[in-house]
Amino acid sequence: MSTQNAKVILITGASSGIGEATARVLAQAGHTVLLGARRTDRLETLAQRIKQDGGNAKAYALDVASRDNFKQVVADASEEFGAIDVLVNNAGLMPLAPMAALKADEWDRMIDVNIKGVLNGIEAVLTAMEERGGHIINTASIAAHNVFPTAAVYCGTKFAVRAISDGLRMETQKVRVTTISPGVVESELARTTTDAGTKAWLEDFRKVALKPEAIANAIAYAIAQPDDVNVDEMIVQPTAAH
Repeated sequence: MSTQNAKVILITGASSGIGEATARVLAQAGHTVLLGARRTDRLETLAQRIKQDGGNAKAYALDVASRDNFKQVVADASEEFGAIDVLVNNAGLMPLAPMAALKADEWDRMIDVNIKGVLNGIEAVLTAMEERGGHIINTASIAAHNVFPTAAVYCGTKFAVRAISDGLRMETQKVRVTTISPGVVESELARTTTDAGTKAWLEDFRKVALKPEAIANAIAYAIAQPDDVNVDEMIVQPTAAH
């Protein structure tokens, strides 16, 4: 990749799973990757490995549910690396349980991270991107297209991410907006489920799963398109899941 095509890319939820794989793939492609998550020890380790492999990376403590934290990270990163060209809103939680379990605290946390976290990221970068162009990539899910038992609230958050992405895309001619909807992916996402019955169902549901690099490569493809090409959405599933 030429220096001219290299971008400054902020990735949330970069400490594991899809976020970590995306950071590695994009750094290998020559982009500067800014790693955001709460688990800074993992981020620092990832940043060092990327640098050892010849890439450019920096870790930032980021709780996407905090508007102020998100704005500060964007400000600090922009001051050091220049304006953010791409935001990958990837952070998410998936504690599943039947509605009757009344796990309202888990509902609140999913709404805070999965929906408000995406909105906080958009708020932090959109004004600058409307002035000079940019790209916002939101990680939704197949749960943005289908509702599953025990996943009503999670699906609701992902339907919201898809709607927010579609609405933003309609409103702007300067910013590219992409929705990535993964099927089952090997990750820590399901470990937040505390309901015993749902855990058993999840283990069976997740027997066929993609490597996170598959989603990272899809994100890299969307970013690599010319500025006048918008990849609206990609649904990426294991072949055996069909």
